[in-house]
Amino acid sequence: MSHCNLELASIIGFDGFVTNGLQVHPDNVHILYPLGNKVCIQNWASKQQSFLSGHTDAISALAISPNGKYVAAGQVNYMGFKSILLVWNFETHEVIARHEFHKVRTESITFSLNSRYVISLGGRDDSNVAIWDVEENHMVGGNSASPGTGGDALILCHCNKRELCFVSGGDNTLRLWRFVPTHNVVCGVDVKIGKLRRIITCLAIDWQDECLLCGTTTGDILKVSLNFDCKEDPRAPPNMLTCLAKIPKKKLKPNESKIVLYSLGVTAIVLLPNTPNFIVGAGDGAVEMVREREGPSELGPSRLRQPSLPRLDTIKCAKLEAGVTSLHRMNNCLIAGTKNCEIYCIDLQSFQVNLFLTCHSHTVYDVAFPHDFPSVFATGSKHDIRVWSTNTSKEVLRISVPNFTCSSVIFSHNGKAIISGWNDGVIRAFTPQTGKLMFAMHNAHNKGVSALRITCDDRKIVSGGNEGEVRIWDIKPSVQCLLAVMKEHKGPVTAIDITKNGIEAISSSSDGSCIIWDLVRMMRSLVIFRDTQFTSVAFFPTGVQFLTVGTDRKIGFWQVLDGSLIREIEGSVYDALNTVAVSHNGCAFVSGGCDQLVKLWKYNEGCLSHVGVGHAGAITAAKFSPDDRYIVSVSSDGGIFKWKCPGAGGSGGPTAPGTCSLKMVVNDRGDSKQNEDIHRTRENTPLTVSSHRCDAGKKEPVQQVESKQSTSTKPSPNQ
Repeated sequence: MSHCNLELASIIGFDGFVTNGLQVHPDNVHILYPLGNKVCIQNWASKQQSFLSGHTDAISALAISPNGKYVAAGQVNYMGFKSILLVWNFETHEVIARHEFHKVRTESITFSLNSRYVISLGGRDDSNVAIWDVEENHMVGGNSASPGTGGDALILCHCNKRELCFVSGGDNTLRLWRFVPTHNVVCGVDVKIGKLRRIITCLAIDWQDECLLCGTTTGDILKVSLNFDCKEDPRAPPNMLTCLAKIPKKKLKPNESKIVLYSLGVTAIVLLPNTPNFIVGAGDGAVEMVREREGPSELGPSRLRQPSLPRLDTIKCAKLEAGVTSLHRMNNCLIAGTKNCEIYCIDLQSFQVNLFLTCHSHTVYDVAFPHDFPSVFATGSKHDIRVWSTNTSKEVLRISVPNFTCSSVIFSHNGKAIISGWNDGVIRAFTPQTGKLMFAMHNAHNKGVSALRITCDDRKIVSGGNEGEVRIWDIKPSVQCLLAVMKEHKGPVTAIDITKNGIEAISSSSDGSCIIWDLVRMMRSLVIFRDTQFTSVAFFPTGVQFLTVGTDRKIGFWQVLDGSLIREIEGSVYDALNTVAVSHNGCAFVSGGCDQLVKLWKYNEGCLSHVGVGHAGAITAAKFSPDDRYIVSVSSDGGIFKWKCPGAGGSGGPTAPGTCSLKMVVNDRGDSKQNEDIHRTRENTPLTVSSHRCDAGKKEPVQQVESKQSTSTKPSPNQ
C-alpha cells in the first residue's frame, strides 16, 4: 500500500561522537551536523533547519566541499555489507552521487581543493582510501591507507594549494598522498617520524602547504615539513620537524618535568589566518589559543630524553564540559562540538563561551506533553529530565539526578508538577518552572519504576515496576500513601494508560498479558494473554477500545467491554514495536519500534498513512501534541524528532490552552475475530491492599515481591 512521508519539522540533537562531525559552511551562515541518518543544515542566525536524507543507518563521517557546493557523508552498515557514501547538492538538497566502496564503515571524508573529487577513508574492516569524481560520477582509484607496520588510518585532510594531494593519519601511520585522475593512480609516501609512535587524531595544513600539524592521543602535537616545491610532488620525503608540548605556567620543582601534555589528547586543531597563533582542542574539554615559541627549549634535568619539547605558549584558554570532537572557525568565533552532544560558540577575542545547542547524549526513554498545553514537552533520559519548547526546540529547563535513569515522565493535569519514575525505584516530582524537588516516594518499586500515569484529578498515581507489580498511590501535598499493590503480572510492566474519567487503567507486560484495572475497587476487571511480549498499550480517547503492540510486530485493536480482538494489523515487517499512541481526536495513531520508522495510521481504516524516516536507533516513545499538530518521537540514539502531523487541527481536537502553571516557562523562555486466549474475570477478587505511607524525603520499606523478568527488545533504563 502506498504511503506518504512524514514531514520533519525539527530535530533536537547532535551526534557529538562523530569525529569532525560538526562543520561550518564556507558562507559562514550555516552549520551542518549529523543526527541519526540525516544531516541537519541550520542557519546560525535564524536557527532554521533543513535536512539531507538518503542514508539508511547512522552517519559516521561528514564533509563540505571548499566551494560550498557539495556535502558528502558516509555511514555505518552491518558486518558483511558495504558503507554508503552520498554526495548532495547543498542548494537543492538532491543526491548527485552515490557509491558503495568501503566495508562496514566510512571513517573519514574530505574533498579535493577544487571540490571535484571526494576522498573517503574506510574503517577498521576496510582501511582503504577511495577517490570519487563527483562531476563524472565514477571512481578514480583507491589504495590501502595503512602500511604493514602501522595501524589503521583515522583521519584525512586535503592540501590548500595542490588540488591532487592530501594527507592521512592514524595509529602509527602518517602518509602524504597524490592521485593522477587520468591514469587512475593513487600513491602515497610515509612521513619520516623516526622511532616515535603516536596515534594521530587530527590534522591541519597551513595555507602554503609547507607545514602539517598533527594532534595525538598522547597530548602533544607533531610538526611536519611536507617539503613541497612549486610542483605537485615533494622535493624530498616529508619529515617530522619537532614534537610540541605546552610550556608550564606554574613554578615547578627542581626535578619536575617541564613538559605539559594536553589531557586526554589533542582532538582538534584550527589554524588562524595572518597570525602564527592556532587553536587546540583537547579531550578534557580545554580549548586554547597557543603560539610556538622560537629558540631553544628548557627541558630541565631528566634521566630520559623527552620526545616532546615545551614550546607552546598559552595565550587564551576556555574550558568546555566535555571533550572536543569538532572545532571550526566561523567569522570571529569558534564553533565547538563535544562528546556531550553539545555545540558551543567561543568568541575569539574574549574567549567567552556560549552554549548554542544541547541535547541528550544517551537513550531517551519517554516523552510527555502537559494536558491541553502543546507549547512545551518533557523527555527523560539518563542523568536528567529536560523540558523543551515546542516552537523553538530549545531547552527551557533541565532537572538533573546524576547516575540514575528516568524511565517514565508525565505532567500532572493541572500543570503544577513533573512526575517521573527512575531506575532506583523512586518516584520523584518536580516543579515545572524551577525543577525543585516537591516530593520523592522511596522504594516505590524494588527493581525500578518502569511505567507511570496519573488520574485526571491528580489524586492517584498508577505505577508499574520491573518486578511486575502495579501500585496505586494517593497523592497529597504533604504526604503520599500507598493504596494498593496489585500482583498479577509475571514480568516487568512495560506501559500503563488511564481512561479520561480516571476509573480504569490498563497495564502491559513482557509476560504477554494486558490487564485492565478498576481504580475505584482497586481490583482486576479484565486480563488478556497473547503469545508475545507486550511493549506498549494505549486507550482510545473514549475508553471503549485500546491498542497493543509487542515483539510479534502486530498492532492489536481490543474491545474494553469483553476483551475481544477487533482487528490485528502488521505494524512492522521485520522488527519489534516499542510504542503506540492515539491522537486526541481519535482519528489516527502512531507506532514506532526497532525498525527505526515512525508510522502514522488511520484508526478507523487501520491502514498506513505516513512514514517518518530519520532515527538511527530503536524508537522508544512517541506522542501527539495536545493540539495534534505535531508528533514527537524519541529513540535510543538520543535524538528527538518533531514531525508535522498531517490534517492537524481537525474536529474533535482539544480546546485551546487554559490557565497552566507552565505558561510562565514558555513566556520566560520562549477487523474481527474472537480470541480464545482472552480470559474475562468479573469476580470481585480482592487484591493486596496496604496502608503504607511514604512521606516525602523518607525511605520506608514496602512489601516487595520478586518475580522472574522476561527479555524485551525495547531499550530498558534499568539494565
